[in-house]
Amino acid sequence: MKLILSAGTLYTLPLPEVFALAKETGFDGVEVIINHEFAFQDGIELLERLRQIHPINSIHAPFFPIDGWGDKIEQIKKTIRLAAATGIELVTFHPPVWLGMEFKFWNWMKKTVDFQAEVGLGQVTVALENMPLDQNLKLNPYRLASTAKLIHFLHRHNLMLTFDTAHMGSMKTNFLHDFHLLYDSGRMRNIHFSDYGHGREHLTPGQGVLPLTRFLNHLQRTEFNQGLVLELSPEEFPQGREAIKGRLTQLREYLSTETGGSGTSASMPPRCNMSV
Repeated sequence: MKLILSAGTLYTLPLPEVFALAKETGFDGVEVIINHEFAFQDGIELLERLRQIHPINSIHAPFFPIDGWGDKIEQIKKTIRLAAATGIELVTFHPPVWLGMEFKFWNWMKKTVDFQAEVGLGQVTVALENMPLDQNLKLNPYRLASTAKLIHFLHRHNLMLTFDTAHMGSMKTNFLHDFHLLYDSGRMRNIHFSDYGHGREHLTPGQGVLPLTRFLNHLQRTEFNQGLVLELSPEEFPQGREAIKGRLTQLREYLSTETGGSGTSASMPPRCNMSV
């Protein structure tokens, strides 16, 4: 499988710097999140410059307003067009928020018979991400919150899956049963990897409560050969380029070792002291 760095992991840094760090620390590629750097442009020239630094494995459609990118439906379509134009194979998007009354978005999803043909145009794999519990409300505010409903919708609408460990862990700490149900659906094309605990998502492995090393060992025994995407919060990193680089190197070696790659240490990487 490919070990990928999510650009969101270091979103406080300029994208070229994130790409350079991914290359220097041995990640196979980067997952780009469409953010405000893409405002008022189609993004083709920007992605072409970035891929000169390091490969782009996938794109995440926006999950907040971007100037010039329209509503949620148009954001997805525009991201697909960008991926197709630049030869990037996978696009992930978030489902509608039922609590936010995103009825137009939800109706569009329900009316789409075949996401791969109608939205991906047979060129780009379109994947939906499982979403987390809201800790304040103590419920999941997104559509398709249950694993059974999610699997049913994926099959019925020919939609693929990006599986997020922290999101699933916010619902069920021991999420391995649900992971296998989703994996066995044959729909899993991408994995976002991080820890969850104490009401916080996207923690460094070992800083939350999820059985992540056991998860990676389970993953190694499957035939999954797609992207395993490290997606942490920037707050999980120390300050300074060399310290960030060292931390990313530790994390990449941990992922490589626990998935049967060429990492040098199977131990959980120690947490660096963060400057506040």
